[in-house]
Amino acid sequence: MDKNTKIEIIGSDVTLFSKGEEDYISLTDLAKHKNAEHTGVVISHWMSTRYTIEFIGIWERVNNPSFNLTEFSYIKNESGSNGFVLSAKQWIEKTNAIGIISKAGRYGGTYAHKDIAFEFATWISPELKFYLIKEFQRLKEEEQKQLGWDVKRQLTKINYRIHTDAIKENLIPVELSKQQIHLVYASEADLLNMALFGKTAKLWRDENPSQKGNIRDYCNVTQLVCLANLENLNAHLIQQDLPQSERIRLLNRTAIQQMRLLTDDLGVKKLQGSEA
Repeated sequence: MDKNTKIEIIGSDVTLFSKGEEDYISLTDLAKHKNAEHTGVVISHWMSTRYTIEFIGIWERVNNPSFNLTEFSYIKNESGSNGFVLSAKQWIEKTNAIGIISKAGRYGGTYAHKDIAFEFATWISPELKFYLIKEFQRLKEEEQKQLGWDVKRQLTKINYRIHTDAIKENLIPVELSKQQIHLVYASEADLLNMALFGKTAKLWRDENPSQKGNIRDYCNVTQLVCLANLENLNAHLIQQDLPQSERIRLLNRTAIQQMRLLTDDLGVKKLQGSEA
């Protein structure tokens, strides 16, 4: 999840943010579904109920070792009495709570850990809670898909580092200029491009002038897996002192063989389906 993210719930935006590995949801945005002009009052009314105090107290005892149990007991005993009102700021300051947070600035307002925010949404309306959970789950599923793609991209980058290190150690003499070194790297990168795609990076750009990035940015899962394998293989072949003419023949043969196997692999097909 991005530092700040918005999801749409029943026609209005609700802000979320991550703190460490925990997700927080804006109670201020959710409160607008009950009273758009007095969100602070809505939150305060909810927090002043004995049930809410008991619930958020249990959450803090489980998740917050610094929770002030003495102040919590006092607040709990006072709840339900005439005129008792508890604001988010009072709760945080008196009990050292972490489940509810007050933020200033562009994304300011009162936020709560998702466990608590779901309870708040229930208090406002069952419909709001239903759609909040539904959209939150959808967001998390999208994050997992993106995470999987990022891992695959990182795998390719790591393997490419191994590949370029092998080039530096075995193909590039110390006396070459930076420009000459760049040309050798480009030549080796295109060696893999030719083996897998049948074309150089320049030829792909000439054929796709409107596309941003490079040929590898448009790889599918199967091609990414194969490319990572080819980079490792080429690094090994370089260390064997094989000339480019021999390496490209072996790399192309390997690419054909692996692509045939990978396109029939059910696990890879599932990964490709998750990209769609």
